Amino acid sequence: MNDRYIYLIFTKTGTWLSKLIYLFARIKYAHSSISFDNSFTKMYSFGRTNPEDPFSGGFVVENLYEGVYRKYSECECMIYRVRITEKQYCMLEKQIDHFLKEQKKYKYNFLGLLGVLLKRPIKRENRYFCSQFVSEILMNSHVFKCRKVPELICTNELLMIENKEMIYEGFLNL
Repeated sequence: MNDRYIYLIFTKTGTWLSKLIYLFARIKYAHSSISFDNSFTKMYSFGRTNPEDPFSGGFVVENLYEGVYRKYSECECMIYRVRITEKQYCMLEKQIDHFLKEQKKYKYNFLGLLGVLLKRPIKRENRYFCSQFVSEILMNSHVFKCRKVPELICTNELLMIENKEMIYEGFLNL
């Protein structure tokens, strides 16, 4: 059986939310996304649906060269390639397809971030923050194991994932 790869992208954009997360949690890379290819033109996460509006949050298909990343040109990132099985890859694709089909019903879980700070999970129907989303789909696909529930997982905890190799860390230089 051939192995497949996914990519985990961690970013520090400089948005007010990423600055707040750093201030309270001391996490350099406050945002996380997942991609199926190394062009990074289709990355999946929860974040701003409109780069100009910090309160327009939901399920997003990001492009590392557009949107928020272009708006915040001093963006730093760390990218990992993760080796997974074909079965895990298919499970991830199926979940992403579901989110894409139902994209409009999903919103950003701002209250969930408060739950992380208080160490009390706040699960809300059809609402996620980025690391909650990434960890949940990875856990559902048996790619990531963690004792915590996705509602309490921070981006830096996703670095515990196995079979990863760092392929880049630095500025995006757009």
